[in-house]
Amino acid sequence: MATDTTTGPTTAPGERERPAPDDADADLGATDGNADLPTGVVLVAGAVAAAVLLPLLWLLVAGLDAGVEGLRAMVRPTAVRVMGNSLVLVTLVTACSTAIGVPLAYLVVRTDLPLRRFFTVAAALPLVVPSYIGAFAFVSAFGRSGDLNGALVGLGLPRVPEVAGLEGTTLVLTLYTYPYVFLTARAALVSMDDSLVEAARTLGHDRLAAFRRVTAPRIRPAVGAGALLVALYALSDFGTPAILRYDVYTRVIFVEQRVFNTDLAAVLSIQLVVVTAVVLAVESRLRGDAPVHSTGGRSTDRVRLGRWRWVAALLPAAVALVALAVPLAVLVLWLFRDAASTGAALAFQPSYAVNSVAVAGGAALLTAALGLPVAYVAARGDSRLAGLVERATWVGYAVPGVVLGLALVYFGARYGGGLYRQGLVLLPLLVFAYVVRFLPQAVGATRASVLGVDPRLPEAARSLGADRGRSFRRVVLPLVAPGLIAGAALVFLTTMKELPATLLLRPAGFSTLATHIWSVQDQGYFGYAAVPALILLGVSALSMYVLVRTEGGNVR
Repeated sequence: MATDTTTGPTTAPGERERPAPDDADADLGATDGNADLPTGVVLVAGAVAAAVLLPLLWLLVAGLDAGVEGLRAMVRPTAVRVMGNSLVLVTLVTACSTAIGVPLAYLVVRTDLPLRRFFTVAAALPLVVPSYIGAFAFVSAFGRSGDLNGALVGLGLPRVPEVAGLEGTTLVLTLYTYPYVFLTARAALVSMDDSLVEAARTLGHDRLAAFRRVTAPRIRPAVGAGALLVALYALSDFGTPAILRYDVYTRVIFVEQRVFNTDLAAVLSIQLVVVTAVVLAVESRLRGDAPVHSTGGRSTDRVRLGRWRWVAALLPAAVALVALAVPLAVLVLWLFRDAASTGAALAFQPSYAVNSVAVAGGAALLTAALGLPVAYVAARGDSRLAGLVERATWVGYAVPGVVLGLALVYFGARYGGGLYRQGLVLLPLLVFAYVVRFLPQAVGATRASVLGVDPRLPEAARSLGADRGRSFRRVVLPLVAPGLIAGAALVFLTTMKELPATLLLRPAGFSTLATHIWSVQDQGYFGYAAVPALILLGVSALSMYVLVRTEGGNVR
């Protein structure tokens, strides 16, 4: 709905006239420092940012408790090997995801690829599949005694190489993280001005040279942002390396905590946080922060693939087939095979789904509510404090779930006393872990909506006698509601799939879809995982649909 802002707000009787913001300030959504921000909003935002940092402080205390022995543990061969394994895995997964995501984005945006709309959706759908479900589906299909290898041996054909170790972990993580690069690169390509490429072509550059000199520099920040998400995911993922037997930080930390070697687990957690910080710093240097502007003009001229159109379509088709068809086929096979033989696949307790929806829904609502003041301060405040508040929320997202869970376990055991031993504080700690972990998702979605609100609208409400709090509730809040809903849907989606923090913090007897899937596959009862895994995929797909519809997204 368009709003007429050609005239300034009317001054209320008895109130001093306020200067109207100039056009530049209106366009940028700027305010005079934090002066026009409601005091309560600023205080709540600061409190939320401080709470996010608390788990890291508790983890640091746990590491210091290890003393000299903890320092020695850092240089043991095991710790050095785990660090090397983690860095190699992150490098390979990030490189492979970029190598898949960027060409896919270019194909669906800049070429006359057939079925572009279909392949755009198919290329993004692997985000719905938790990587640990993909991991044990691949083990079931391509393991030494997997279904596919068993069928091949029965036909007298050679086995497919086993999916395990570094190679298997890299394959599975790449298949379920490349959409981060694909989506960010696609967004950059869609918004880029095609006339720049056409100008390079008129100067004698071929398409490859034009891509290298014009397109690549302009999509590099977006690709870097997607690659950063991939790297952070690869560092923080626990389920995939654990299932595929590859020792990285998350797997070793979880094992050490399970055998009550909390000192070593804390030391390795601190190492992992340091490695994460290094990854963030390296990505920032490589990506660069220079803004890339576009005039907004686009050309409908696409690269003509000619007779190679259907050959090019094999790339997105193959990726979607491997990433989506393999886990779905395996889950359906488990469901019908076990249901027909023992009925094990149907032995499912609805409480797993109820628990998952309850904690994910509660975490989504709480995270969206707490993210609103942070997003408002980040979007409307132009002081250094506003920037620090927003950056503080990213700490929780950058810290792996197993580390966050361990920090809260340490806090509960040390300060919870009898309440912790009885399990009474575990569920609140679990929800708190979700909030800390996924707060940036809610903040990002809400901040985008806040930036879309003309600052002169709440100013007009204030000129009519409303105080800052009332103008915020009556004017700003309804306009940012779509962003709030989108952020809540995104938090709900990721919380449903969260595994390590849930395993570490869940109360005794409390199982979610994710923890039940993990427990039965760990015991080798794959058939019991079919129904909860399919339910989890369905709920995740529904959450993504709500997210896309709320954001008004479309597929070009």
